[in-house]
Amino acid sequence: MDSVIEGGQLSEIYQKAIKPRIGELTRIREKAQKAVYYGVAAVVLLIIFIVLISNGASMAIAGLVLSVIGLIVVIVKGQKAWKLYHTGFKEQVVREVVKVVNPDWAYHPTGMIDSSVYAQSDLFRKSVDRYKGDDLVQGVLDKTDFECSELHTQYKEVTTDSKGRRQERWVTIFKGLFFHADFNKDFIGRTYVSPDTAERLLGKFGRRFQKISGPAPLVVLENVEFEKAFVVHATDQIEARYILTPTIMEAMLRIKQLYDCQVHFSFVGSRVYCALGMNKALFEPKLFGPVIKLHEMEDMYHLFKVNEVIIRELNLNTRIWTKV
Repeated sequence: MDSVIEGGQLSEIYQKAIKPRIGELTRIREKAQKAVYYGVAAVVLLIIFIVLISNGASMAIAGLVLSVIGLIVVIVKGQKAWKLYHTGFKEQVVREVVKVVNPDWAYHPTGMIDSSVYAQSDLFRKSVDRYKGDDLVQGVLDKTDFECSELHTQYKEVTTDSKGRRQERWVTIFKGLFFHADFNKDFIGRTYVSPDTAERLLGKFGRRFQKISGPAPLVVLENVEFEKAFVVHATDQIEARYILTPTIMEAMLRIKQLYDCQVHFSFVGSRVYCALGMNKALFEPKLFGPVIKLHEMEDMYHLFKVNEVIIRELNLNTRIWTKV
């Protein structure tokens, strides 16, 4: 079924299931677009009236007040129109794409993976000050339950400039797709697989840095290509080697190459966690331009397909272990 869909049926589904909805979504979006135009006009009028008042034209005060009121009305109506369009896009487009991947999966447009799950993965150990996400997908593939959603986690950095003024900025910890699934094994320790940036940039010094900077002792494996792409730390060296079989390592390399992004894995408790860093909005509507093109639907399809790809590539449905 998947090979048939990927081989040509996506275009047919786009024509039959997505394209007929575009007209209605376009009409809804036009209200949000008009709000932008009216908002720009109101701001221009505000500037004009402020200049007139500064030049002594007291009669312009009434125009200034009306412009402020108009701008507030436009903002309120614009936000309402955008929310309506945003909801429609998620329901009429994104939900349909999820159905194409697997009609049995549950899709929650405003849902996200719980922050406790994110913390349990122990993939990113920086304290989180802002936790956001959406597009939660939940399901069971054969024997394996999973969850996946878009997440954006940040911390607040506070600095003081040369004049003693306090400055704040939000720094991204992780942005992208976050996945976790049952591994059907209760792990004794914790195993972490992270992108290898230190050794690639610093060579032998990078390897030394890995030994002292990781969340657990460094694990050195024999797969040369894997070692170039990832660095492994584990609290239990023997267990890590049982988990990271040659097949699993090859699968992780394929996942990284397929999605062409920074990929993190951890094996904690009885679950596998995977974070795919993607520094862009993944399933969001656009205010201008085409509502959605075929290639954009294809991109969504392949991103939601990551759930199946990880489960299949990591052989999670092959129950080689039994939980205690």
